[in-house]
Amino acid sequence: MSIALQLARYLSVRRSLGYELRTDERVLRRFTRFAEQEGAAHIDTALFLRWDASLAPAGTATRSARLGKVRLFAQWLNGIDPAHEVPPRGLLRDRSRRSHPHIYSESDITAIIATAKTLSSVYGLRGLTCSTLFGLIAVTGLRISEALALDDDDLDAESGVLSVRRGKLGKERLILLDPTVMAQLVAYAAERDRLLGRAAPAFFVTENGTRMTDCSARYNFAHVCQRIGMRADQRHCRHGRGPRIHDLRHTFAVRTMINWYRTGKDPAREMIRLTTYLGHANPADTFWYLEAAPELLALAMARATSGSGEADQ
Repeated sequence: MSIALQLARYLSVRRSLGYELRTDERVLRRFTRFAEQEGAAHIDTALFLRWDASLAPAGTATRSARLGKVRLFAQWLNGIDPAHEVPPRGLLRDRSRRSHPHIYSESDITAIIATAKTLSSVYGLRGLTCSTLFGLIAVTGLRISEALALDDDDLDAESGVLSVRRGKLGKERLILLDPTVMAQLVAYAAERDRLLGRAAPAFFVTENGTRMTDCSARYNFAHVCQRIGMRADQRHCRHGRGPRIHDLRHTFAVRTMINWYRTGKDPAREMIRLTTYLGHANPADTFWYLEAAPELLALAMARATSGSGEADQ
């Protein structure tokens, strides 16, 4: 099957995820027309570079955006036919490009929380606070700033609702928590108060009773990752490079959508709920998380072609 015909299937699959893809389609159709003119049966890095060189001069952000669209298409094709080569991510430099998220496995998250519990402090509150904080972000997808801004009054144990009052751009939202998550938060608050007394109003606090800061949370997360081998050891308390605390949010979004496919839910309909749950103003912001997991495209392909006969067209 030609690259152009594969593109039609690819766009159909991604649109089943809820993507509009007007820009993607325009860019990729130009690319596939060039590939046909070149007589190319497969995508490779050299083909992309020749196409890029044939276009009118553009800024690095535009060129990098084109690369990203071709790379995602090539990843999908490579899953069908390994003869297709995926151009490397750093082929064109774009300083404005978002960091590529790390998607944690369940065992990664378990290790992070378990190791965080062992962080030492005078009252033992450092390990208690960090493990609960990291666990909450992992199971709700909260931004680190939103979690750290929580106050005791934001937790309604009776209704099982968490109020996020300080979301991005000042937006508020309510999150319904699983009873097991609520139980963990209630237990944390009780132990925190036993150790320090009433620690109002902040929910997540240090052993001094003050609200945990963003800097402290990120340092402790980096330290935990170093201890379990997810970051290289550093001297002088440096964080080093590696998976970030914010990647717990990315992981939550990706795992949620994968679960939709596995349980037979309609991703296009559920996407609006996830966008609201995560506190995004634009569904495109949610879609970006999901591009981090090629597994989603495989699941979408299976859903789109099963019983439809599309795969044979």
